[in-house]
Amino acid sequence: MNTATATDRPFDAEVGRLLDLVVHSLYSEREIFLRELVANAADATDRRRFLALSDESLALPEGAAIRISIDKPARTITIADDGIGMTAEDLASHLGTIARSGTRAFTASLAEAKPEDRPNLIGQFGVGFYSAFMVADRVEVTSRRAGTDAAHKWSSEGTGGYRIEAATRETPGTDIVLHVKSDADEFLEPVRLETILRKWADHISVPVEIERDGKFQKANEGTALWRRRKADIAEKDYTDFYRHLGHMFDEPWATIHWSAEGTVEFSALLFIPGRSPFPVTEDDRESHVRLHVKRMFITDDAKLLPTWLRFVEGVVDTEDLPLNVSREMLQSTPVLARIRKALVNRVLGELKTRAKEAETYRGFIEQHGPMLKEGIYDDADHRNEIAALARFRSTHGEELTSLDDYVTRMQEGQKDIYYITGEDPARLAASPQIEGLRAKGYEVLLLSDQIDFFWPERLGTYEGHKLVHVGQARDMFDVAETPEPLKALIDALKSALGEQVGEVRASTRLTDSPAALAAGEAQPDLALQRLLRRAGRPSFAPPPALELNPAHRLIEGLVSRAAAGEAMDDWAALLLDLARIQDGESPVDPARFARLVADRMAGNPA
Repeated sequence: MNTATATDRPFDAEVGRLLDLVVHSLYSEREIFLRELVANAADATDRRRFLALSDESLALPEGAAIRISIDKPARTITIADDGIGMTAEDLASHLGTIARSGTRAFTASLAEAKPEDRPNLIGQFGVGFYSAFMVADRVEVTSRRAGTDAAHKWSSEGTGGYRIEAATRETPGTDIVLHVKSDADEFLEPVRLETILRKWADHISVPVEIERDGKFQKANEGTALWRRRKADIAEKDYTDFYRHLGHMFDEPWATIHWSAEGTVEFSALLFIPGRSPFPVTEDDRESHVRLHVKRMFITDDAKLLPTWLRFVEGVVDTEDLPLNVSREMLQSTPVLARIRKALVNRVLGELKTRAKEAETYRGFIEQHGPMLKEGIYDDADHRNEIAALARFRSTHGEELTSLDDYVTRMQEGQKDIYYITGEDPARLAASPQIEGLRAKGYEVLLLSDQIDFFWPERLGTYEGHKLVHVGQARDMFDVAETPEPLKALIDALKSALGEQVGEVRASTRLTDSPAALAAGEAQPDLALQRLLRRAGRPSFAPPPALELNPAHRLIEGLVSRAAAGEAMDDWAALLLDLARIQDGESPVDPARFARLVADRMAGNPA
């Protein structure tokens, strides 16, 4: 080893914080370190096997395996593989820096997750390697990239930084040496490691071997579960594979396993998770169902399912593609197009069947409902099917409702399906915008997911009924004629508020509230405008309209004050701020609002 080439480097700014979280917040599940390191070794082996299809010089050696050995006197565990290996740059990039935005998401999700869910986060956020520091106070990684002669060693004690230096390794691949902590003796026993492997890695296709009495012995079955007959598979086998595949700890909500024969032949094993998977990064919206060809892993980026089904985990294996399938072929081959179509139809069929079980289906909706509704917006071919499978809160009661159930409850003479969008269902249920509809006995859907702002317009109609935002139901509540005294108040309020409002008008939409804000004609509703502003995409819509309830005693009192010639400036400001608060906004001038309220509470209206 040439130590003259050694370089010491600090960790990426986020690594230290994350290491502390992994080691201490996930401490009770220390065994997952072996699952993560073996999974990484298996991925590296699969990667080399795949690249060897187009470059024979990268071919795996005969008997390629993941080998685990223990040196009790030295208190070390070594995990060696024959995979693709890493260069010095790879070591620095993969082990010294944590995936961009994933770190922030990991930290936030860890703080919110229940203790039993926290181990889930390790694999899902791509930080599995760092779980090694849960059992080791020093980790050394010696690696040689296949196709190169140079090897390098990465080492760290998991604190301020790491060292990279030249090293030697006779063949390509990677050795990870863990210097085991004094309180982790259990992991220096081969029987303990074999138990962990049986639990987490039994379905890894790469052989995993443990050294016992000087000989390496196979520790996993390495079977392709998806190729076996359903009758020969126990529920526990499915659950174990699901947990290995998606780094999960929960139970699958649904398991879909079948073999297709005909024009295209393939085997598929898909799982719908019991809990919504955490995204690897905030902007990762792609499906990562794994594609195998003749049992060999090819890629998890074949986009086998649309983005609105990205919560589905699983494996698809086909004989109808060449092993050296290119990325271009993956995008254009009719074989995959047929497989994709079959997968979507099969998942939709499973959901239609499970939707009949209201209680269990509610659990699915609570976890995956927002993603499912993305399909109403994105997927023209299945839009109506997905809409029928979606469930919503509404003013009908506590239970979720389907659009079909809504239609069966429509009032006599009601033609449209009404909905309101916002961020909090409870606040939507109390919104002044729906008072008039509730008074007529009309049910209103309370839509509070971000995607809810967009899909209703794309769907347009359901079973012949138009979907109408409550803000666009103005024609039902317009006042035919405005009495002169009320008109005088409206003119005074317009004059006082100026450009803060686009219009002041009377409406019968309100029954309990004195006033409310409404978007202008053909403008995005006010909740969507707020969402766009927060996302840095202002809608540049004109100021909202201020609607008045002529029958409310406050408005009746203001009509009398305006008729008596009283100034309306303070009353107009107070009325506008009350409407803003009801709509989820804050007063533009909180100090003035507080003063005006205090004055009127003290009986001093002027």
